Order: sequence, then C-alpha cells, then structure tokens
Amino acid sequence: MGEVRVPLGAKWQAQTQRAVENFPISGLVISRPLIWALAKIKGAAAVINGELGVIEPRVSASIARAAELVAAGSFDAEFPVDVFQTGSGTSSNMNMNEVLATLASEILGDATVKPNDHVNASQSSNDVFPSSIHLGVASQLVTSLTPALGELAISLEAKALEFAEVVKSGRTHLMDATPVTLGQEFSGYAAAIRYGIERIESSLGRVSELPLGGTAVGTGLNAPEGFAAGVIEVLRKETGLPLTEARNHFEAQGSRDALVEASGVTRTIAISMYKIANDLRLMSSGPRCGLGEIHLPDLQPGSSIMPGKVNPVVPEAVCQVVAQVVGNDAAIAFGGAAGNLELNVMLPVIARNLIESVELLASVARALAHKCVDGVVADVERCRTYALSSPSLGTSLNPYIGYEAAAKVIKAALAEGKDLRTVVVEQGLLSEAEADRALDVMSMTKGGILR
Repeated sequence: MGEVRVPLGAKWQAQTQRAVENFPISGLVISRPLIWALAKIKGAAAVINGELGVIEPRVSASIARAAELVAAGSFDAEFPVDVFQTGSGTSSNMNMNEVLATLASEILGDATVKPNDHVNASQSSNDVFPSSIHLGVASQLVTSLTPALGELAISLEAKALEFAEVVKSGRTHLMDATPVTLGQEFSGYAAAIRYGIERIESSLGRVSELPLGGTAVGTGLNAPEGFAAGVIEVLRKETGLPLTEARNHFEAQGSRDALVEASGVTRTIAISMYKIANDLRLMSSGPRCGLGEIHLPDLQPGSSIMPGKVNPVVPEAVCQVVAQVVGNDAAIAFGGAAGNLELNVMLPVIARNLIESVELLASVARALAHKCVDGVVADVERCRTYALSSPSLGTSLNPYIGYEAAAKVIKAALAEGKDLRTVVVEQGLLSEAEADRALDVMSMTKGGILR
C-alpha cells in the first residue's frame, strides 16, 4: 500500500498511522474503558497463548506486562484513531496490537514482538473488538452506574422517611388531585431507581457473554481448543465480572443485541431520572409565583441580569443528560440493526455511545443525589395549605353523600370561596364529626374509606 510515515517516538506502527490518516473525521478517540478492556483481553490472550504453546513464554510474558501498563492508563495517548473508522473496529484492534508489540519488544530488549503473529494470535478483530465492548460496558455497569444509582436511591429513600408526615395535594394532569404525602412521592422516585438497578442486573448476564474464540466469522478458525475458555477464565478472575463464552458464536458475531438491550436499560433509567428531575423542578418552582412546596439547595446565581434569581441547575443538567442518552440509544439501536451476515459493522459507534451513556448517567446520578436531593427542604405549611384547599378533597365525600352531591358541594365551595367542610355542614349533609372524619387529609393518604 506504499510508504507511511509514523511519528518518531510513537508506540503505534503503520496500520494505526494509516487509520489516523484515513479517518480525520471527529477528533473523538476510543474511551478509557474500551482501551482498558482491549488491553485486558490482549493480556489474558497472551497468557493463554503462552500456556497453549502458540507463542513463546518470554513473548507471552512481555505482552502480558505491556498490557498491564496500557490497562492502567499509562499509554492512552498512543490510541489516536478516530471513533468513526472501519466498522469492525479493526483499526483500534490493530492500534492496540501495535502498541503492545512495541512495548513488549522494549521490555524484552533482544527480540521483536509482532502485532499480528504474537499479540493478535488466536484472535480476530471480529471477535476481540466486540468482546472488548461487552467487557468495558459490563465493567462500567457494575463498578460505576450501579453504585451511583445506589447512592441516589439511598438519598431518595432518606427523604421519603423525612417527609413521611408532610401532607400535600396530589396532582394528575397537572391539576389538583386527592392528597398524598411528600414522602410517598419520594418513595416512588426511590423505587424507580431501584428498579433501574434491577434492570441492569437482569441484563448483565447477556452483556457479559463474550464472542471470544469465534475469530473471523464465528467458526473459530486459527483459535486452538480451550483458548476462549482460558482467556475468559483469566478475565473473570481479574475483574470479578460474571463473564462467559458466547453460547452461540454466530449470534455473538453477527448481532449486538445484548448491547442494544443494555442501551435500552440506560434509556429506561434515564427516563426515570427525567421524571424525578422534572418533578423536583415543578415542586420547587417559585419562590413566589410557583408551587414552592420544596426548596432545592442554592448552588449558584441563576441569571446574569436578574439579581437574586436561583435556578434548579442540577435537575436541568439531569434533563440534558437524558436527552443525550436517548439520542445515544437511537444511534445504538440503528447500529445494532447493521448486523450483515456474519458481522455487525457499526461496532465503534455502538461502543462510544453506550459507554458514554453509562458514564453520563453515573456522574449525573451522583450529582442529583448529593448536590440536590440531600439538601431538599419541604415547606410543610405550604404543602398542607394546598392539600386543605384542594377541591379534590371532595372525593372522600363520595361514600357518604354520593358523587353527584359531592360535585355540587365542590362547586358551591368554589363559587362561595368556602372550604368543603363548611359547605357540607351548612347544607346539613354531614355532622361536624362526620365531616372531620371524611375530610382528614392525612387519613386520605392512607387509602380506603374514611369512617
């Protein structure tokens, strides 16, 4: 293909340089979790190739040591290939092969380690690169997103307990509804986040299936017996993840359904967080002309022109992250549909978007928990005033006087500017004691018929 000039001092070699020159597209390079995952796979592959006699023990050890250094983050600048590259990720796989070959040769000092013959032995880009995506995503789900969601759930659960006796008006269609407690609302938010963790756990087994051993098309050509199982066992011990070999290498090679599923999980979690963030914004709206039921922590000035204005900045950041995650999910779903015959050819963009979604959600979940939810303060009196003044309290009159009579009482109360208790007693529909029982707002939050 002609000469190619590699920068002096670069650890990469000719194939990487060609990719750099061929794909000057976005300036985006593969992420740290993907570099880590590729390096971990290459290191484990070197160990097993050494044990199986595919490569010499000295070469195996040098590659494994080089992979440790790369996995630790010492050479991230040596991975300059653009995300938007060959769809199989071959350019990034060869980038890793070349960097490890250079480093391993330097470690040995008296031998040349070859990118294809040694580092890539028993492998293909077509099984290694998707395996690295699965490994990187599984790791981020377990070590980053799940703990972050756990922190958010704990913060929400604490507020659910703190606000257990704070009665407020419920709202449906953004209109007054029967009373709830602020604690009940926060318990719903906490449950949504807990369900998100459950969704991660239920998808993790499929995300953790690795296509290793399928090589080019799923048949395993040039991979010795026991190679994939050995590599996966090493990775399982080193990472603690529930990694397994793909149950069907042809599905694992041609489809990326598990990653599409994982992206769907991140989208669902994002949608839950959007609802929570928007509720916090609505309930804290004001301070004079909104609902003003809660106060969020004052974090920074909210306007360059209006003095004293403070905005719900963390919930707004959450909403923007959600927009990005939903967009990423659309790109991932589109990419997942690009499984043509024996290979999906949108692997790098799937990797980039899914890892970004996981990382964004983890970061913003912690911000929401500790910069916002932990500092929420309820305006107890305002909440109670809204609850007592809502015409929807009349719902609890239905068992006593019937729906139609209750509707007339509500209409009269609104027209005359009176509370429901006064009207229902004045009209002789209930005694004062019966009215007090029927219109007890705290009891209404517990359900059932008030007797």
